Amino acid sequence: MEDQEALGFEHMGLDPRLLQAVTDLGWSRPTLIQEKAIPLALEGKDLLARARTGSGKTAAYAIPMLQSLLHKKATGPVMEQAVRGLVLVPTKELARQAQAMIQQLAAYCARDVRVANVSAAEDSASQRAVLMEKPDVVVGTPSRVLSHLQQNTLKLRDSLELLVVDEADLLFSFGFEDELKSLLCHLPRIYQAFLMSATFNEDVQTLKELVLHNPVTLKLQESQLPGPDQLQQFQVVCETEEDKFLLLYALLKLSLIRGKALLFVNTLERGYRLRLFLEQFSIPSCVLNGELPLRSRCHIISQFNQGLYDCVIATDAEILGPQVKGKRRGRGSKGNKASDPESGVARGIDFHHVSAVLNFDLPPTAEAYVHRAGRTARANNPGIVLTFVLPAEQPFLGKIEDLLSGEGEAPILLPYQFQMEEIESFRYRCRDAMRSVTKQAIREARLKEIKEELLHSGKLKTYFEDNPRDLQLLRHDLPLHPAVVKPHLGHVPDYLVPAALRGLVHPRKKRRKVPFSRKAKKVKAQNHLRDFKHRGKKPKPAAKPS
Repeated sequence: MEDQEALGFEHMGLDPRLLQAVTDLGWSRPTLIQEKAIPLALEGKDLLARARTGSGKTAAYAIPMLQSLLHKKATGPVMEQAVRGLVLVPTKELARQAQAMIQQLAAYCARDVRVANVSAAEDSASQRAVLMEKPDVVVGTPSRVLSHLQQNTLKLRDSLELLVVDEADLLFSFGFEDELKSLLCHLPRIYQAFLMSATFNEDVQTLKELVLHNPVTLKLQESQLPGPDQLQQFQVVCETEEDKFLLLYALLKLSLIRGKALLFVNTLERGYRLRLFLEQFSIPSCVLNGELPLRSRCHIISQFNQGLYDCVIATDAEILGPQVKGKRRGRGSKGNKASDPESGVARGIDFHHVSAVLNFDLPPTAEAYVHRAGRTARANNPGIVLTFVLPAEQPFLGKIEDLLSGEGEAPILLPYQFQMEEIESFRYRCRDAMRSVTKQAIREARLKEIKEELLHSGKLKTYFEDNPRDLQLLRHDLPLHPAVVKPHLGHVPDYLVPAALRGLVHPRKKRRKVPFSRKAKKVKAQNHLRDFKHRGKKPKPAAKPS
């Protein structure tokens, strides 16, 4: 039993080319889900596996799929080229991510195993050409796969050997129930199947009855989130909505939160309000908006992972809101209209090296909290989750905490030790910025960004393909400027920084100074005087010229 627990990739009987790819990825040993699932999958068993976000579920099904394909091509009789593996995921971003992981694992056998992604509706013509060549593995959302099956551009009834349903607990809540049942009618009667999920709910049980045959169920004995030595979780009580904006300003502007951060809100309107608020203080950020083209969303994630900017604002309302059975969700809640129902970020999307997750708005459910927090503290890296909560929301947050910690266990959300009185001198600046961000400014910002991203994603697509370096220069965190921006708010004078925080503040790099005009000097002097009046101090008199 001990030997089985210590099972490594080299002891699983994998193809040398797969082992080399695993080594290149820097995986010294399998994760718990990989260690348990891969041997069972290689035995031909159906699997129902539950493992938390970031635990390596994609590789847990990709490795045995590739091993099976390589083994049959190397040892069996010559087979006609056909689609033998199908991976179903709920979103386009997850489809791209799954395809990328499978291709990385197949790096040394790319000639023997080909992978196609059919999740993007706008690329249907090119997808038909790719499917005519019969790739070995197809990745896509249920609606797009069903569309190709109905058009006879994809045929699986005589060739499919392995079906994977990833993030199974989200498929029905995404409105894919009808598509999934119709899709199953196009599959052969016998095939191996994997269901991978972060939670076991009623939808997963329904899928289990539809897809699996005598499965092995893996309920790994691991917490939904990493332990406190890796993931620190805090809550901070903000008396008013204004206090939330004030605290966020202090944390970001004074660099009290270091590294890359994800800010979660509950609606897109809130996301743009937050972005425009931060713009007032020259804090760059970008909103991961489901209304934007897929290429733009993936480009935002890619540049964030490369470190081009440190702050992304996201929403999970499109994914983890009320479940919709039997029909596609076309519209979200207020502030989320016209969002793409097959896009989202709270679950599964791989953000690299996220230092902090800030729940600016309280998550609607315990599941939403888990999937937000799962964006940080991945792959043994440390992380912080900070949840802003209003007094009226505290009972609901307590219920979330009870569900996460269980009975008799210590609370997992510790109070964040921060004295709001220390940043009281910034409040008037915060109020100025909040007044500037009107509903009209938010509407203009959303419309402006959508127009610009459509231009970049559509008309310039061919240009960027020919000039990839120019694509790297395309930024998504540039100021939108529909609100009135006051330049002096971007600078924090030393006398405004509380004495208790001066040792913790890490100032941003200074930009090249631009010569002030006479009018600008006068405005700066007025703002300087206003700061001192707010603090109840008299400014030092200017030195008289000798």
